Amino acid sequence: MSDPVHEIVIIGGGPAGTFAAMAARQQNPAAIVTLLTDEPCEPYEKPPLSKAVLLGKVTAADAPIAGPGGLSAHGVRLERHAPCAAIDRAARAIVLRDGRRIAYDALVIATGSTARSLPQLPPGMPRVHYLRTQADAHDLYTALRRSRHLLVVGGGLIGLEVAASAAEIGVATTVLEIAPRILARVCDDHTAGIVHDAHRHRGVTIRTGTGLVSAVSRVDGLEILTSAGDAIACDLVVVGTGAAPNDRLGADAGLAIDDGIVVDETCRTSDPAIFAAGDVVRFPAPHGSVRLENWRHAQDQGTVAGRNAAGAREPYVTIPSFWSEQYDLYVQGAGWALTAGERVRRPLEGNSTLTFEISAGRLVYATGINAQRDLASARRLIERQVPVSAAALADPALPLAAMLKRQPAR
Repeated sequence: MSDPVHEIVIIGGGPAGTFAAMAARQQNPAAIVTLLTDEPCEPYEKPPLSKAVLLGKVTAADAPIAGPGGLSAHGVRLERHAPCAAIDRAARAIVLRDGRRIAYDALVIATGSTARSLPQLPPGMPRVHYLRTQADAHDLYTALRRSRHLLVVGGGLIGLEVAASAAEIGVATTVLEIAPRILARVCDDHTAGIVHDAHRHRGVTIRTGTGLVSAVSRVDGLEILTSAGDAIACDLVVVGTGAAPNDRLGADAGLAIDDGIVVDETCRTSDPAIFAAGDVVRFPAPHGSVRLENWRHAQDQGTVAGRNAAGAREPYVTIPSFWSEQYDLYVQGAGWALTAGERVRRPLEGNSTLTFEISAGRLVYATGINAQRDLASARRLIERQVPVSAAALADPALPLAAMLKRQPAR
């Protein structure tokens, strides 16, 4: 282990930054750990923003990442309203926008990602919403209750969660997706079809293979011209077309950048004193360098980056995963999707489903709906690289947990 690091600064109040701060303090209890966040509050969980928060069931304050006691209960100093202007690598200091400087022995960048904006629907345009923060969710909550027709641009997880929330409170909703089907990046046709049907049964119109051409403001709303040549009248738009890494600080500081801050297997950047984690990072993976955007990755990589910033030398190894709640559907996925893998579907009852991808006799990817226990077993099969057969995976009478018993964990 290297010499103790006493001044550790983390930039970013999302899950990656929060878990990095708590892990650093646990790794080195003598360290002074400071987390800087742009927002005015304790770090909070963001998955509920597009679901329970929009439905009025919870607020962001109900789900603090660090627990009821906040970061102070973990011995971490929290600096609110502390946007960073620059990293002075030579002096090992953070320059805040208000001119203050905070010194560090080790730094963790966990600045996350920003919503990809559309030039036809720029942020700040009246009746147009992007959803990234609790303030965004609060504004959208209010706007939805004054809306008659919502248009969602983007048929990915966030867009569909917003559409489901809007439909549940009685707002007529249309989704535009430029790809031939929804959820093309995360699941197979069959799984996506079940989700599509659930939206259709609740009155949501999903138009696939349809893009946005232009948007014109009217007195009572917006008129959206589509690539199909028709116009859609709406009084509210939510744009959910993906995210871009918020890597400006790292780029301005001269760190290696490639659609995200480049790190090695220990989450260390091209500067030995600086680590990075979460959505903002491009890291080594089994099939090349990747950038992931999901809660579990942010938590796990943030934990490793925090420990290593405090003196450990731990590699980050992950099995990607995602989850989404839409109506009564709990959609999940785990593993590394391969285009050349053999696909196997396990028949299940009702609106539950499981689909697997196999490569070289090993499970590499699994997606499912309302199959939480099976997905947990599938994740362990992937992690342990247990040999599997297509026939066994397709047999609903053979529990996945039984396959785990055939091979001890490696």
